[in-house]
Amino acid sequence: MQRMTRDQIAARVAQDIHEGAYVNLGIGLPTMVANHLPAEREVFLHSENGLLGMGPAPAPGEEDEDLINAGKQPVTLLAGGCYFHHGDSFAMMRGGHLDICVLGAFQVSRKGDLANWHTGAKDAIPAVGGAMDLAIGAKQVFVMMEHQTRQGESKIVDECSYPLTGVGCVSRIYTDLAVIDVTADGLVVREMVPGLSFEELQDISGLALKEAQP
Repeated sequence: MQRMTRDQIAARVAQDIHEGAYVNLGIGLPTMVANHLPAEREVFLHSENGLLGMGPAPAPGEEDEDLINAGKQPVTLLAGGCYFHHGDSFAMMRGGHLDICVLGAFQVSRKGDLANWHTGAKDAIPAVGGAMDLAIGAKQVFVMMEHQTRQGESKIVDECSYPLTGVGCVSRIYTDLAVIDVTADGLVVREMVPGLSFEELQDISGLALKEAQP
């Protein structure tokens, strides 16, 4: 079994972003998706600090310190892109104007509950940002993350033990092992990495999964 790299997970997410979509890429791992969107596909990338029409990361030495995303990373702006007040940006998020948001996560429950802003640990620094607004405002919420913690525990759980970001908001989960849909009938496995059996994935996940029907 060969786990996917973070770049490979990002590339897999990019495959599912359709032409003409308005998309927010959360801080951290999701920002890598921008580097894998085909140049011929028109996708409008949004950042909650007030950007629309972001392109891939700039080449080394071509960074503009005044052009950054919500994670303070340098970005590029495509032709026709624009920037505006973050209040207007949050109005876009809360008003249901985003087709997809891609977020990282500490945990996702079998019901699609999302925990990605705080582990609850006393020494942890909470990172609220716009995650709550994105989780409930976007039409679809994609989560990308490693399947397990460094301690080997599954991040896909029966019930989230960390403080929630949103309830029942996640549509699809992309990990280094599988692509899993959150449905009314449970967690449905759409894809797995080569060399991994469904039984092994279910054992690693520690909860009931369903195989997608052909």
